Parts: sequence; structure tokens; C-alpha cells
Amino acid sequence: MKKKKILFVVEAMGGGVFTYIVDLANKLVKDYDMFIAYAVRSQTPEDYKAYFDDRIHLVEVKNFTRSINPVKDLKAVLEVKKIADEIQPDIIHLHSSKAGVIGRIAFNGKNIPLYYTPHGYSFLMKNYTPLKRMMFKAIETIFAKRNCTTIGCSFGEYIETLNLTKKATYIDNGINTAELEGMIKAVDKEEHPFTVFTLGRICHQKNPQLFNSIAETMPDVRFVWIGDGELRDELKAPNIEITGWVDRENALKRCYNADVFLLTSLWEGLPISLLEAMYMKKLCVVNDTIGNHDVIKNGVNGFVCKTVNDFIKAIRTTDTEKLIKLAYEDIQKRYNIAVMADEYDKIYQGKTQHELVLATVPA
Repeated sequence: MKKKKILFVVEAMGGGVFTYIVDLANKLVKDYDMFIAYAVRSQTPEDYKAYFDDRIHLVEVKNFTRSINPVKDLKAVLEVKKIADEIQPDIIHLHSSKAGVIGRIAFNGKNIPLYYTPHGYSFLMKNYTPLKRMMFKAIETIFAKRNCTTIGCSFGEYIETLNLTKKATYIDNGINTAELEGMIKAVDKEEHPFTVFTLGRICHQKNPQLFNSIAETMPDVRFVWIGDGELRDELKAPNIEITGWVDRENALKRCYNADVFLLTSLWEGLPISLLEAMYMKKLCVVNDTIGNHDVIKNGVNGFVCKTVNDFIKAIRTTDTEKLIKLAYEDIQKRYNIAVMADEYDKIYQGKTQHELVLATVPA
């Protein structure tokens, strides 16, 4: 049988979204003819094309911009429409807020099934002013009326979506455990002092101020931030090491040879770095926010914290074997690419939203 064509429209091709797109597309390409219309961001790996299966068709959208730019945005709408006209996809899936707006202008969702995954709503991003966040929410409210199903990447994102539209479901993010296991096996275990680490861009979302405050109150503990960013000067504590941007192999080596994964984010979709840390059997200590507390249940498979004292107590906890084991089992049962791709396949085949939500709401 001729394979159905899926067109992913992706503006935010960096960080966790990039990993998500790579893993999902590489899994689905066995059953679908995959096309990805994308924009290159500063966080996009230089060799990004090498991450994708050779059967996947990559089409760069020249007019995608991260910020609002009426002229460029209109050009992006026309460019994306032209790409779709040439491909003639059977399914269109929009990824990230910007692609969600552009795509819901370009396509009406009547002739071709249309899906949208925000990967973290812009109106939840606390680095924006209240006025700007109100504007973003108004935009999402308006475009939620389009003939499009929103697929949250976590239960928390699904709940936020229900405030905008009832045409919604969710599928938890998942990681490629087979690939990660192969990479872990190539990493040498090294002797190291007790180490607390995080991974990602040093930006407002990741809350480096809180990370620094925790490190300052634990001067006897080594802290490592794997990554770089515009707010690196906020990490002032002498016991914090900033690695700068490193390739995936070295980042994984750093993660594997550490003990506690600390995620101080102000908001998340569903963080890939957290799922990978759970699979690597690291104690996970996270800030109490959407995305984080959808995965980590306090005192069950890690710790969810509200104050600096909560973080300190969690990091210094010694009886963690059961928590780490349960977190690892959660990845095996739920937060992996095989489960995620299977759920998307069900949606693309037309299974009803109601059945999907009932099948995936956490117990």
C-alpha cells in the first residue's frame, strides 16, 4: 500500500523539541512518508541533517522567525502553503507556538487533518511581561477556534489546552531508550565527587538564579551546568562549573558521571533532559511547575520542590534507591519513543479524542 504523507511544520528546531522531532520522525518513517518543514535556530545542531533517517524529506522555511514580524510571518504563511501544495500531505502536524499560528492561518483543517502541539505555551513563559503574555493567550484563544486538534505533550499542557478548546488530547513525550542505552554503554564510569547537574540553555526559563541560590547554600557540593546561554553571569557560586555547549557524547558523559539531576525551570512542556536523567538512574529533583510535576511525583519517583530548603533536603536525601528504580520503570512503561509513536499512529489513523484521553490519563 502507498504510505500516507505526514508534513511536520516546525519553527522551534532546537533543544528538546529538536530531539523530539528527530525521534518521532525516525520512528514514524517506517509507516509514513515523512516531510519536515523547519527553521534553523541558534540551538539547532550544525550537523542536524545527520540525525534524521535518510528517508525523511527536510524542507527549510526561509521566512520563519521566532519573534512576531508581520511581513516575515505573512511570507512564512505563503511559503508553508506552497510547500504543502507541492507535497500534497495526508496529515499536517504543527509543532511549537509560532508554527501553530502560521499553520492555522495557512491551512483550514477541513481538507487535510490538522494537528498542533505547542511544546510549552508562550503565555506560560514568565520571562515575558504580563501584557505580552495576555497577548499570546489571546492569540492562542483565537486560533483555537480553527478546525485543528491540539495534542499536548504532557497532561499539564492538555489541561491548559482545555481552557482554550475542547478539541484536545495529549500524548506524553518519550525518549529513544534503545539509542540512549547504546550511548550509555560507550561511556566509562569515572570516580567523581558527589555532583548535582542540569543540562540546557542558561536562560530565564531554566531559572539559573534559583540554581545558583541552591549551590550557594551547599558549598560542599559540586554543581555542574551542562550548556551555556545569555544568563551565565547569574551562576556566581564558586562551586558551579559551566561546561559551555558540548556535543551529545560529552554531554551524556557528564550526565552519567553525576548523581542528582536538578531542574529549576519556571515552566516546561515535558522536558526530554528530565526523562533521560530518569533513564540514566539519577535522582531527579525538580521545581514545582507544569511539565516537571506531570512526570515526577514527590517522594515517589523523585522530589518536587517549592523552596530552596526543599531542594537542599531532597539533594541530601540518602534513601533514594526505590525512587530511582520507580523513575526508571516509568520510562520503560510510559515515557519512551515506542509508546509515543504508537499513540501518534492511533491519532493519525483517526481514533477519537475521547478514547485517547481516557486511555492516557494518569492513574
